[in-house]
Amino acid sequence: MTKKPAGADAPPAEPAAADSPAKQRTSVTRTTVQTPTGTKTITTTTTTTTRSVPLAKGKAAAAAAAAAGTENPVARLVQSYLETTPQSLKLIDAYLVFVMATGIVQFVYVILAGTYPYNAFLSGFIASVGAFVLAANLRIQANPLNAAAFNISPERAFADFAFASVLLYAFALNFVG
Repeated sequence: MTKKPAGADAPPAEPAAADSPAKQRTSVTRTTVQTPTGTKTITTTTTTTTRSVPLAKGKAAAAAAAAAGTENPVARLVQSYLETTPQSLKLIDAYLVFVMATGIVQFVYVILAGTYPYNAFLSGFIASVGAFVLAANLRIQANPLNAAAFNISPERAFADFAFASVLLYAFALNFVG
């Protein structure tokens, strides 16, 4: 297989509009392939568009970035969460963080101190994981954006969560011994 740049027989790049900072570059590559039946020439055309954006400095750059929506994505996420998430979902999220932290602390404790009361570790860790799963399901069902997917009220979802939590903790206490 032999590749040859097209050079002079390539079509000229299209000029960018005067009011647009975009520049286009077109390149043509011709490849000659030897096959048992003869020689084939394959022509490939590639067009690349580049835009140059002038860099602003200081406060003007920060204002331009904020206006364009290109500020820190984590800050935008936190701000959007605080502004648009209902208070009930924020409470469920706080509970999810607490249950996850409890499970992590239990796991780290077992790694550092050993597994002597193994049933107690399993019971506590499984209760943490189960509580997290139940709370995640509650959050999904209580979210107003998911109301069309579930035909139950948020109150019914909370009652299901409470009942399942009582069963989970009863089994966990029974497993401890």
